[in-house]
Amino acid sequence: MTIFALAFALFVLIDPVGNIPLFLKTLHPFKPKRQRIILIREMLIALGIMIGFQFGGEAMLQALHIQKDALYIAGAVILFLIALEMVFKSSADKDPQQVIDEPLIVPLAIPLIAGPAVLAAVTIFATQEANDLKVTTAIVLAWLGSVVILFFASFLQNILGKKGLLALEKLMGLILTLMSVEMFLEGIRIFMNGSK
Repeated sequence: MTIFALAFALFVLIDPVGNIPLFLKTLHPFKPKRQRIILIREMLIALGIMIGFQFGGEAMLQALHIQKDALYIAGAVILFLIALEMVFKSSADKDPQQVIDEPLIVPLAIPLIAGPAVLAAVTIFATQEANDLKVTTAIVLAWLGSVVILFFASFLQNILGKKGLLALEKLMGLILTLMSVEMFLEGIRIFMNGSK
């Protein structure tokens, strides 16, 4: 996969557009200046976690004796289920409880940004690609795109409205569905080649 394809897949999984209402609701009790500080801090934590999984995920899989074909197929199933949720969900599906204390790591960095699907995808890409710099660049690009969108979350919600955000997220879900099927087929190909 190209850097752009990797970055786009991660960007869709991070789902900054779908997370706009959650971020706004979580950060609502705080002053605008503090909101920006919290957002930058949580995004940096999420970036560190994703890069940590890039370099440590494969060793963990080897320790658990998980084969590459199983990783691809399991990752494809996870991505497919997330894509279905993105396509078929309504605007009322995500409604977290009001956060009173300042969020730290949870729920913004994990699971909203560096969620299980993102970390699984990072691990898959790290095992799939021989070039570590390529994967790291893709992670950073997806992260930067998410930072920009979430930094202007209020503006985007005012422009697009809830229905516009939902429609955009459904479109990304459709694209993610195609990518998950391709990943599943790649896992089958690896399995078939290994069984010969």
